[in-house]
Amino acid sequence: MKLIKISFATLVVCSVMFVACKKDNAAAGTTTLKVKMTDAPTALDEVNVDIREVRVNFRDDSTGWVNLTTVAGIYNLLDFQNGIDTLIAQGVVPTGNVKELRLVLGPNNSVVVNGQTFPLTIPSGGSSGLKIKINKNLSTRLDSLLIDFDAALSIKQENDGYKLRPVIKLK
Repeated sequence: MKLIKISFATLVVCSVMFVACKKDNAAAGTTTLKVKMTDAPTALDEVNVDIREVRVNFRDDSTGWVNLTTVAGIYNLLDFQNGIDTLIAQGVVPTGNVKELRLVLGPNNSVVVNGQTFPLTIPSGGSSGLKIKINKNLSTRLDSLLIDFDAALSIKQENDGYKLRPVIKLK
């Protein structure tokens, strides 16, 4: 009888230690991060953005960048309105605090106004990408960032053409 009690007590202690160790590993583990994109309505026909790469930074300097698996392509932002979004990137990243998100863009950006296509210039975004400052702690299992473009406020017609000066909300 005494042997059964000792065995039972040992089993309970080992179970508690196992669960405690498992929680510690989850806290220091990884997160599957999904980055999605959506847009608010606008009067333009199309706003096409050439997304090549999505990167996230976990540090305040330039050493914490992680490249996500990106669904590269030209996205018409206006296809993602009224609650519709699309997955543009995802990847397994360290659990922690995301400081910055960067969309690296290609050269094929355009806007269609009254059926006519015009080049869309992204000042300083063409070489370094669109930088979005974030301060978000990721959960330990699955987390997502929703990039909500406001095309109506982001597209400006200037003397030398159309410019994308992104007005973005993160959700």
